[in-house]
Amino acid sequence: MDNLTLLSPSVLDDYVITVERPRLKNEGLGDNEKLFRYGASLGSVIRVYPSLDRAMDHAREHIRLREESRRSVANGTLILASTLTLSKGRFSRSWHAPPGGLWGCLIFADTLLPQFRNFLPLIPGIACCEALRQVGASDASIRWVNDVLVQGKKLAGFLVEGVCSPVHREQYHLLGFGVNLNNDCFPPELKGSAISLAQVLGAEVDLASFALSFFAKLRYYTGLLFHEEEQWLARGGLREYTDEHPVLKRWKELSDTPGQRVIFGYDVMESPQYEAVVSGISNDCGLVLLHADGTESVEHSGEVRYCP
Repeated sequence: MDNLTLLSPSVLDDYVITVERPRLKNEGLGDNEKLFRYGASLGSVIRVYPSLDRAMDHAREHIRLREESRRSVANGTLILASTLTLSKGRFSRSWHAPPGGLWGCLIFADTLLPQFRNFLPLIPGIACCEALRQVGASDASIRWVNDVLVQGKKLAGFLVEGVCSPVHREQYHLLGFGVNLNNDCFPPELKGSAISLAQVLGAEVDLASFALSFFAKLRYYTGLLFHEEEQWLARGGLREYTDEHPVLKRWKELSDTPGQRVIFGYDVMESPQYEAVVSGISNDCGLVLLHADGTESVEHSGEVRYCP
């Protein structure tokens, strides 16, 4: 059911208070009110459109128009569309975004210190993977950095891009997301590699309910990112941040990438570079790769595909 127009900041607030916080408490993670307050800006504005060309382009235009009219851009603005006609993923690859999926973009003000920015791309994959497992896709897992796979096929993808506003030169992160929910018809080139939640569960999903769960988890992990930064500053912030960040710890729990033999490349579909075994993830989110000659390298950008 495509009922995204039911979403609003107050509906998301109520969901966090009545569903997400009690769920975490029941799972032994405490009330976590402080973390949700830290992430409360996410979804402060929610705009839903019947169709857009590309959500991230619309977000850039939204920032420009707000600045030119001398108004501020609300941090945490969510832009959603029932369908995207020119959607793109990494390296300008087209993303099939017909009715039935969750498509959109989050505008996130770049206020994080450099030591903590690396963890931001991990958050959407974590939130989506948790939301999928919660509704029955128990084998949902994250492929580095933030692709979400179910049954070995891609169900969700995320793209984080930096943008500098044209008037005030303020920095933002645009977090684009695409989640295959009820859209179960894929073009020929994707049929063997993509899957939807409806196909996994054998039934349609309520889009608004899934979106609320996903956005509530985004709030939680965004809050966790800010909270950890605050704690580090409270300890003096005089050394490099070399701890295992709690966001990274949760990512590792949900990812099946460590231990996999992979093909690595900066555009792995067009220009694969080499095969290696993933021996771990460094504390700054780098992919640690073990080569056939016994040497290791660490990659902080690029992408992987699992070897058959």
